[in-house]
Amino acid sequence: MRLLLWSGVEALPPLLSGLFVSAAVDQGFLAGRPAVGAAWSAGFGLAMGVRAYAARAGFPYLAGVVEPLRDALVERVVRSALARPSADPAEVARLTEQVESARQLTATLLRTLRGVGVTLVAALIGLTLLAPAVLPLVLLPLLAAGLLFVRLLRPMVARRRAVVLAEERLAADAGRTLHGLRDVQATGTGEEVARALTEAARQSAAASRALGRASALRALVVALGGRLPVPAVLAAAPWLLAHDALTAGELLGVATYLLQQLDPAVRTLAGTVGGWLLDLAVVLDRLATVTADGSPSGAGTAEGGRRDVSGPDRPPGVRLSAPATGGGRVSGTQVAGVGTESVAPAGEVRLRGVRYAHGVGASPVLDGLDATFLPGEHIAVVGPSGTGKSTLAALLAGLMAPAAGTVTAPSAALLPQEAYVFPGSVRENLVWLAPATSHERLAAAVRRLGAAELVARLGGVAGALGDPGELSAGERQLIALVRTYLSPAPLVVLDEATCHLDAAAEERVERAFAARPGTLVVIAHRISSALRADRVLLLDGGRGVLARHGDLQVLSPLYRELVGHWLDAGRAS
Repeated sequence: MRLLLWSGVEALPPLLSGLFVSAAVDQGFLAGRPAVGAAWSAGFGLAMGVRAYAARAGFPYLAGVVEPLRDALVERVVRSALARPSADPAEVARLTEQVESARQLTATLLRTLRGVGVTLVAALIGLTLLAPAVLPLVLLPLLAAGLLFVRLLRPMVARRRAVVLAEERLAADAGRTLHGLRDVQATGTGEEVARALTEAARQSAAASRALGRASALRALVVALGGRLPVPAVLAAAPWLLAHDALTAGELLGVATYLLQQLDPAVRTLAGTVGGWLLDLAVVLDRLATVTADGSPSGAGTAEGGRRDVSGPDRPPGVRLSAPATGGGRVSGTQVAGVGTESVAPAGEVRLRGVRYAHGVGASPVLDGLDATFLPGEHIAVVGPSGTGKSTLAALLAGLMAPAAGTVTAPSAALLPQEAYVFPGSVRENLVWLAPATSHERLAAAVRRLGAAELVARLGGVAGALGDPGELSAGERQLIALVRTYLSPAPLVVLDEATCHLDAAAEERVERAFAARPGTLVVIAHRISSALRADRVLLLDGGRGVLARHGDLQVLSPLYRELVGHWLDAGRAS
């Protein structure tokens, strides 16, 4: 309301401009009284000074409108990311950029629309007061331009959104291709991938051309609303002057309203504001779409037990098995348990008809997946990039729910590729999921996983970790692996959690976890992980084949190609 009040003050010069010009001409210069004409002109200059002050005074209230919007959008994005621990950091960064774009676009639109709106309204009021006879010549084209502008907004928003989606698809496809060049080479699909990228680029270009054609029609809005009233009034001027409907000063005042107020306002509205409005609508739509499923879905948790996640519903909750005993940010290993009863034997993992897609309308990465992991079994999950390996890990841990089918599993400890440590003591980092761990059991776990030298270098378990960033990625993974090993979870899922370790350290870690009571699922990135596993689950095309390593080489040409690539890479190393 305060912003609106100051905007009303800013409307004074547009409102008075034609009236003052008319008075300066009719009562001053044409009447032989130049001092009166100069006084009216000076009055207009004073009104412009008042407008400048009002613009400055109203600016803080503009921030009062925009900043709460920005805060609300930031909260929505953060809640969405926290509700989806598997969210890609690049996606979160992109959403943050979109929030800032929404803030800047909203501020720019409000600032510009405020000026355009008050100018347009003030010019029409001034015309009504000065020369009501010309109103039909102005209002009819202006109304037609307004209707056309509103009619164009919907298709332009749709085409602008199509451009954004096409660019996002192209960027995502290119990113996946660069990330999965190893798999592209292993499967011999280079030509197919190149054709897919070319098609994505073609669709992006086509969407941009379609938007350009729709946007070009905005020139017609300017011609109708801003330009047509001027020749219409000039054509009618001789008749209006002859019948005393207008004086010479009033005709100049009308021209002032049309040329200095109405035409610039229509051009700004149709051009700049139209483009910004499209961008803001698309940005808000993308934020709403991407974060729609990220709101907290309730606080139901269980103290352990089994989990049965069915259909499109979200898991009722994800619970850490123990509170943190030290300060700082802690993530990287999570124990999920929802506590729904199941008929599966204790420790068994069952996937039945599991389907999952990363968005509405997206092709499913898992589609009808069936598999059973026996209690105490060691499973390796392999497949080309984008086949749903990390998605499967998140489903097993209860961090995501399938769109269809069921996932039945015991409480799970999930360790992703990015391992986190937090400021505090070494012991607090290692026993975070099992605070009551004895010194003897902790020491044994450190030895079994090959972390003894690292712990000693850090000053022993009583040593302090001040800045976790001083540790290498492999050292952080070792700490997180010990933490996961000590957790009480009967199911452990390692999602490329050893990728920063050398082959010998990785073998030691996997053999230690395999000997640990419970079921082990390893998202493999080396052939050695598949060779050590009891069975291998190959993901491809949304489905999976679960068999022993030797049998899978007979059953699947794709698996043979992956093995061949891994062996060639190993020999090259």
